Amino acid sequence: MKPNRSGTLDTLRGLTLLSMMAYHGCWDLVYLRGLPWSWYHGFWAYVWQQSICCTFILLSGYCWQMGRHPLRRGLMSFGGGLAVSLVTALAMPEDPVRFGVLTFLGTAMLLTVPLRRWLDRVPPRLGLAGAFGLFLLVRNINDGFLGFAGVPILMLPRSWYANLFTAGLGFPGPGFVSSDYFSLLPWLLLFWTGYFLYRLRPEIPALPDIRLPGLSVISCHSLLLYLLHQPVLYAALVLLPTIL
Repeated sequence: MKPNRSGTLDTLRGLTLLSMMAYHGCWDLVYLRGLPWSWYHGFWAYVWQQSICCTFILLSGYCWQMGRHPLRRGLMSFGGGLAVSLVTALAMPEDPVRFGVLTFLGTAMLLTVPLRRWLDRVPPRLGLAGAFGLFLLVRNINDGFLGFAGVPILMLPRSWYANLFTAGLGFPGPGFVSSDYFSLLPWLLLFWTGYFLYRLRPEIPALPDIRLPGLSVISCHSLLLYLLHQPVLYAALVLLPTIL
């Protein structure tokens, strides 16, 4: 691991990636092999899924300023997301990935490049509170309303939910389907929450530097592992005996 990398961030990212792989393995068993597992459709499985995606997006926003080539990293992530979308459209046309997490992360990274000069004019505390507060407000924008904790405050015009383009922004139209959907809203606001959290580092007590070599290696190759883990899981499902 490079000496300027944070061991704690690598450890957290590696743990989250392993958690994601486990979650996707369970998804494959339930939806591809028909495992009758009611728990996976319940509240705690949803909490598990949300903990994974929220941690990834928050960490990505936090780490955006730590890298020297944000444009290149954004293009790589967006390209990986495009590859996932194309493969799933061919292999699973009934349930493709449209605007998946890699596509979102790449888009968020690329948008932050030209917007950085304006983001940096915002005081970090105000930016953190504003970004996270707005994230909570628009958390249910995909479902047609603004509100907090799933309680509607303002219903949005149905005309905004029109087509594939509006789906990418956060307003999925009728019949939109995606097995991994992360639109710009609300998730860009969580990404920027991580961005402003990084700017608050001088005011936050330093975390202990926790370095676990295995997790650090996983973190350093997170994009490659993300792209490869599902094909490996699919192959394992083919080789496993039929689940009773």
